[in-house]
Amino acid sequence: MKYVVFLCDGMADDPVDALGGKTPMEVANKPLMDELCSKGELLSIKTVPDGFEVGSDVANQGILGYDVTKSYHGRSPLEVVSAGIELTDQNVTYRANLVTLSYDDENQKFEDKKMEDYSAGDVTTEDATELIAALNAELECDEYKFYPGFMYRQFLIFNNPDAPNPKFNPPHDISGEVVGKYLPNDELLTYLTKRSYEILHNHPVNLRRIAEGEKPANSIWLWGRGTKSNLANFEEKYGVKGSVISAVDLVRGIAMLSGMENVIVPGATGYIDTNWSGKAQACINELKRGQEFVYIHMEAPDECGHKFEVENKVESIEAIDEQVIKPIYEYLKNCGEDYRILIMPDHKTPLKVGTHTSGDVPLVIYDSRVDKNTNKVYNEANATEKFKGEVHELMEYFIKG
Repeated sequence: MKYVVFLCDGMADDPVDALGGKTPMEVANKPLMDELCSKGELLSIKTVPDGFEVGSDVANQGILGYDVTKSYHGRSPLEVVSAGIELTDQNVTYRANLVTLSYDDENQKFEDKKMEDYSAGDVTTEDATELIAALNAELECDEYKFYPGFMYRQFLIFNNPDAPNPKFNPPHDISGEVVGKYLPNDELLTYLTKRSYEILHNHPVNLRRIAEGEKPANSIWLWGRGTKSNLANFEEKYGVKGSVISAVDLVRGIAMLSGMENVIVPGATGYIDTNWSGKAQACINELKRGQEFVYIHMEAPDECGHKFEVENKVESIEAIDEQVIKPIYEYLKNCGEDYRILIMPDHKTPLKVGTHTSGDVPLVIYDSRVDKNTNKVYNEANATEKFKGEVHELMEYFIKG
């Protein structure tokens, strides 16, 4: 038996005026998702338990079968692990997004600047690494240090288990907002944030980016505090050898902590320009070499939701259907083994608000041995039957039926 999960990050949505009162899932041309839905099981599920912030860190752990009420220690430790950084029990980690704050007015107070782009125009890893080095040259000390990650996703790590823990506001939640009222209620973290702008706004990397018509990565934004995490081994838990394909650090971190193999796909960006066909081929290669379970995570719908990109969100769903699900499905049909497919988002990222929201999301489970002949189309409105259990029980249901 082969098992493939198509995790379409943030794909679920609410009705959008620009789409005639329909959701992107309802508008998108996705014949294979709809075919598998018509033959499989269409359910709704709540992926984030009450009391947790809605995000991919919590949701993906739950979907993979981990009870976050027992295993969750914050978002950033997952990403730190994926960057190859070893943590101790004394460490506290933070995400340090490289962001674009308004920069046209040199005399504007920091507190009056706006969050123009939470990803600094999808700053490259190469540019980001140089900027992080500049921050460390000025700010690194025995208590804390910045560490490079992937693209705009960078880290700040304290060697102090009592490091600050104020309320944080993720930068993608405050797009277009004046940042002053969203700064962490902590003197040191606010100082580091403001000081980062002073160091970065005239850095040669950013001057070059502006000259080339790109957005500068002119500040950090701190959020996602956490501590060292541990997860039970996935293969021991479910009896299948698993691989994960993702361009997103936190998903790679979950894979590493759970003992699954990470597959890195050249050109995978986590956005609509990602290497779709490369991800599909990587999945097929993993199945061919004997892996029984592949979790293929696709970030693009979520990014489009955060950026309020209606057409691109629809296009990303269509690309997943045509360029990822189709070739993998064709392989599975001809591989000579039975197989099960799970298609689902981890949460909603509605275009109306540009951030994650709570609520159920629709999922499809297709089993090659059974045609349920439901004739249902895959979308939010049609998922009227609720999964009978908690999200961390879904993987057991998917694998063991």
